Amino acid sequence: MNEQIEKVIKNIEKVMIGKREIAELSIVSLLAGGHVLLEDVPGVGKTMMVRAISKSLGATFKRIQFTPDLLPSDVIGVSIYNPTTLQFEFRPGPIVGNIVLADEINRTSPKTQAALLESMEEASVTVDGETIQLPKPFFVMATQNPIEYEGTYPLPEAQLDRFLLKIKMGYPSKEEEIEVLRRAERMTPIEQIEAVLSLDKLIELQQQVKQVHVEDNIKEYIVSLAQTTRHNDKVYLGVSPRASIALMKSAQAYAFMKGRAFVIPDDVQYLTKFVFGHRLILRPEARYEGVTEERVIESVLRYVPVPVKRFVQQ
Repeated sequence: MNEQIEKVIKNIEKVMIGKREIAELSIVSLLAGGHVLLEDVPGVGKTMMVRAISKSLGATFKRIQFTPDLLPSDVIGVSIYNPTTLQFEFRPGPIVGNIVLADEINRTSPKTQAALLESMEEASVTVDGETIQLPKPFFVMATQNPIEYEGTYPLPEAQLDRFLLKIKMGYPSKEEEIEVLRRAERMTPIEQIEAVLSLDKLIELQQQVKQVHVEDNIKEYIVSLAQTTRHNDKVYLGVSPRASIALMKSAQAYAFMKGRAFVIPDDVQYLTKFVFGHRLILRPEARYEGVTEERVIESVLRYVPVPVKRFVQQ
């Protein structure tokens, strides 16, 4: 494990008990320059995870609480006329930050959801024809509740495709939940943690991730997995080439986090369900039969031959 990343994860674990895998996957997405969709029931620590990551990096943290009446300008910002200077001045919205929590993203209208598209893909926003670059690093973690659908707007495919990974938090075990109570008895754990990695160092690590080597047969393996989803009889819409790129970048970040300078098939296999799951659309008849995205991905991983070439340090 990379020592600097290990420090960040251990710092997050001071707040998030038993959520190491979630912390690791979140950092993978951050290192790869992607974004994360956290989906689970209320009260399992989705918001706390985002705050813990932000504090561990000393980053600018912004929160957007999505509601049905939220407007795009409430997210992006607006130009206001200044009578003193006789000019319009841009007042940035909460999207202008390093770590942005898009809380309950499916509770706002598609028009407002679409306000995130440009920022998540290009790290910029356009206001009155002027393009404004967002600070680096820029990382969106969105949350949504999969249980309560009343008054919600399901995210369209174009929006889901912007998220590198989709992660489910899950309930803690009995022992973990008891430890949560112990830590929360006399203090709020999130207030006790401090930054352990600077933003400049994080940007440097992001550049190093891009140097992680991906063999041609690993690239071929990734593409074969993607194309197999497009020809599965249970799937109405398979994953796009953007998903193939996302899987490769995620694998590079995961290998880097584990202290390797090259990607192995195990990296790809482990990450596939987190990268592909939210990008698949199943056929209605498949859903009626109880088929899930996870089962489809498992069948795809079994079907596509794994590269057997020996991997050595580059």
